[in-house]
Amino acid sequence: MPQVSAGVLVWRRGAAGPEFLLVHPGGPFWQEKDAAAWSIPKGLVDEGEEIHAAALREFEEELGQAISGPSEALAPVKLPGGKWVHAWLVEADLDLTDLKSNVFEMEWPPRSGRRTSFPEVDQAAYVPAEQALVKIHKGQRPIIEDALRRLAPSR
Repeated sequence: MPQVSAGVLVWRRGAAGPEFLLVHPGGPFWQEKDAAAWSIPKGLVDEGEEIHAAALREFEEELGQAISGPSEALAPVKLPGGKWVHAWLVEADLDLTDLKSNVFEMEWPPRSGRRTSFPEVDQAAYVPAEQALVKIHKGQRPIIEDALRRLAPSR
């Protein structure tokens, strides 16, 4: 059975069009990476958990604040590894200055025997649409593209 992740794609109205809230993963592997390294705030859906509820939970775990307001389901995306990502589009202009992400632990440095904690998310930012398409993981790019179609002025 394929894994399922759920997340929230927050957007706000920018001077040049929509801006999307993306998060940068913490930890040493991602430290110097920018292009195709960012993500929507998302995570695995627990067994028996409702997918939208998981999206809201993961958002709060990764950013340290809850998200509320009307949400619109975006088309689910299948990542190259087989995992499905379900995302909801929510308009909000959040204060990102006090980022409080949950943490994960891993052996670092490799083969040292030491366990080190890292934030799951080390940065969060609103990114203009064109830049978001460059920064987001390639497998998640269709999420941004779907959001842009739904936010098009003809709507």
